[in-house]
Amino acid sequence: MRAVMRIFTKFLLGLMLVLAVACARTPARGPAPGPGANPQLGDSQPHPWSSGHPYGHDVHGIDISRWQGDIDWNRVRGSGISFAFIKSTEGGDHIDPNFRRYWNEAAQARIPRGAYHYYYFCRSGAEQAQWFIRNVPREIGSLPPVLDIEWTNSKTCPRRPPPSEVKREASIFMDIVGRHYGQRPIIYTTVDFYRDNQLGDMRAEFWLRSVADHPRVRYPGQRWAFWQYTGTGIVPGIQGNVDLNAFAGTRSDWARWLQTRLTR
Repeated sequence: MRAVMRIFTKFLLGLMLVLAVACARTPARGPAPGPGANPQLGDSQPHPWSSGHPYGHDVHGIDISRWQGDIDWNRVRGSGISFAFIKSTEGGDHIDPNFRRYWNEAAQARIPRGAYHYYYFCRSGAEQAQWFIRNVPREIGSLPPVLDIEWTNSKTCPRRPPPSEVKREASIFMDIVGRHYGQRPIIYTTVDFYRDNQLGDMRAEFWLRSVADHPRVRYPGQRWAFWQYTGTGIVPGIQGNVDLNAFAGTRSDWARWLQTRLTR
């Protein structure tokens, strides 16, 4: 009997040792790969955030263009997505072929949506504003228009104008579009473009791209309403990767923001 007990004791000690080693080799878990407030969302290449991550924000949304293909908008809404910015126009003669379809489908799914214009440096701000107005409906309940302004590798327009021209033409675009829709456009931009053109002195609400660190690190002192934190997001209802964005405040802040910033 004692021999049996000794064998059993050795077995238990061995099992405990195996478990202890296994646990020691298991890496500590960090933030969830998707937003904590929206557990159905994810990221195929989550970033190891060091100065604050976006996952605890209450309100998350997407921005999309033709490359997202067919979208199941009801699944998107059910996953916790609270808003969508849809590419509408580029320059003075291009419209995203899926814009009108996405615009209508998002509305049918009751997802607040707005349109963004991709800026082209070989057209004036006034020309581009008129092209945007020509193609984007002025509908009650729409999010404010967005001016997406960033450096591009355009073969048809490789120029990089000086900051004075960039801000002058962007302001003209924003003034014309703002008067038409009754809402001043939001500026979407990137770290290098913001820095190179000193955009912090523009009169605008900002949507900032920052996929490697918190905006307070990449854009010191700049207030923001939206943070694009990944281009490899996972959202039920959308095939492949999609851009994910966080709103700066709580759900109550979001409701108040919508009250003041929706087109009327």
